[in-house]
Amino acid sequence: MNFQEDNVFLLVNKPLTWTSFDVVKKLKFALRPKKIGHAGTLDPLATGLLVLGLNKNTKKIDEVQGASKTYTGIIEIGKTTPSYDLETAYDSETNCQHVRSEDVLAAAKKLTGFVTQVPPIYSAVKVDGERAYKKARRNEEVKLKERVVEISSFEVTEMSLPEIHFKIDCSKGTYIRSLANDMGKILGVGAHLKALCRTRIGDYHLKDAYQLEDLVKWKDADS
Repeated sequence: MNFQEDNVFLLVNKPLTWTSFDVVKKLKFALRPKKIGHAGTLDPLATGLLVLGLNKNTKKIDEVQGASKTYTGIIEIGKTTPSYDLETAYDSETNCQHVRSEDVLAAAKKLTGFVTQVPPIYSAVKVDGERAYKKARRNEEVKLKERVVEISSFEVTEMSLPEIHFKIDCSKGTYIRSLANDMGKILGVGAHLKALCRTRIGDYHLKDAYQLEDLVKWKDADS
């Protein structure tokens, strides 16, 4: 692949704990494209497909970012965190032994279709010109507006309660962490997102993505 060409979209499997910006920064240094940007941010604790636009394709990033997405992951019921995932420590724990598999399936059904959700306060949504997570980390009060998103499919792929494995197809702007939190509210026991992987953005799939370390090694070997 010629990283100087103008029509390049690069698919990368984002490693755990890396930010999307970390990946862009690493490949900007390693591959030396004229321009580079990413379509659709992934949280540090999420893995999976990150689509990078190189050179003139940076102008098409919004088009890719607006496409529907597919995620797989694990929701754990019975425990909550302020960030709705494992970025922050547990702040409540509830006995969930009474929750049945049919309760979980009914909750997933309620969270399918057009759903109103509030983004997590530990998110990149801007409040008064500043990222919400920065305010949250300073223990400042953060109020975010509700938004309507579309969950076209919420499939429970495996249940080993308190863990719920899932596959979700959704629209742009969906926070899977918020869905996990909402499922916990519906079940009355709380929940958080334990693991998340993005497997698709529009027509781009994780199975076709490069491992980050392979890209760097490939470029080093080509130098």
